[in-house]
Amino acid sequence: MKRYGLLLSFLLLTGAANAQEKLKLVRTITLPAVKGSFDLMAYDIGGHRLFLSAQDDHSVEVIDLQKGKLIKSLSGFNEPKWCFFDHETGLLYVATGKDGKVSAVDSHNFQTVKTYTFREKCNNLRYDAQTHQLFVGVGDTFGAIGIIDLRQQTIIGQIPLAGFPKQFELTAQCIYVNVPGKEMVQVIDRKTSKIIAKWKVSPLNDNVPMVLDREHQLLYIGCAGGRLVVYDVSSEKQAGSISIHKDVDGIYLDPKRQQLYVSCGEGFIDIIGVDKQRLASIGQLTTRVGAGTSLFIPQINRYVLAEPQTSDQPAAIRIYQPM
Repeated sequence: MKRYGLLLSFLLLTGAANAQEKLKLVRTITLPAVKGSFDLMAYDIGGHRLFLSAQDDHSVEVIDLQKGKLIKSLSGFNEPKWCFFDHETGLLYVATGKDGKVSAVDSHNFQTVKTYTFREKCNNLRYDAQTHQLFVGVGDTFGAIGIIDLRQQTIIGQIPLAGFPKQFELTAQCIYVNVPGKEMVQVIDRKTSKIIAKWKVSPLNDNVPMVLDREHQLLYIGCAGGRLVVYDVSSEKQAGSISIHKDVDGIYLDPKRQQLYVSCGEGFIDIIGVDKQRLASIGQLTTRVGAGTSLFIPQINRYVLAEPQTSDQPAAIRIYQPM
């Protein structure tokens, strides 16, 4: 028993050391005024600004990553869930959960210039720069993918789903949507706006984040119960899985290093090596319970993790450099 304990301690220390070699902490920015939890964020490359959804505080925190300081806290959002920054127009789009809105905000004066209203909760945002369409995860008691034409500045359609959507991914041909209430991924044909496939994922209603490896046509799906599943998009079959920590909320692919950064609310970042369909755990970093919100910014080679406040620590942004 003692030998087993020593082995376990050695493996945990080795995993932590490996992770620190993969992700180097370069800066911590404290946010003492933020008292609740976080949701997804976006980054302005030209302005070095991070836009972070502070959902419980009903605000969007604007942070200068280069200078390491808070620029402004934008209040008045009714549970912000996701941000998207349009580099062409300088508009910040914020999806809110309590009122089912997507607000377009001028990122220079931070005034709301347009609001798109849906029937229920708005969550994930994905943008197609070729068609200038912004796709929105809509619903709580029902599910749909809403479509906003940003050139026409109008809602042009909604695609019904079997249940409320969590994260989803776009290609030119398809939309892959996590529908945890139905334990599946639904695949939408963008040309016809019809469901063309349903993939069974988890019997636990917990398939939340996903990321698509476009080069290898692999879809990685995180299950909050502690599992990472990979689907081969071409064959529409599950190609593998691996254990991760619980309450996963963010998965990002680093194609240069062929690894995934998986942020888990249990209090860990799991680093998973990917070799086509093969998955291997190559390290883990201890973070903070509830720290599931993350963003990988390949243009500046930074990985950002949002940590909520605790009884003795203020909320913070931790900035890592992938090595």
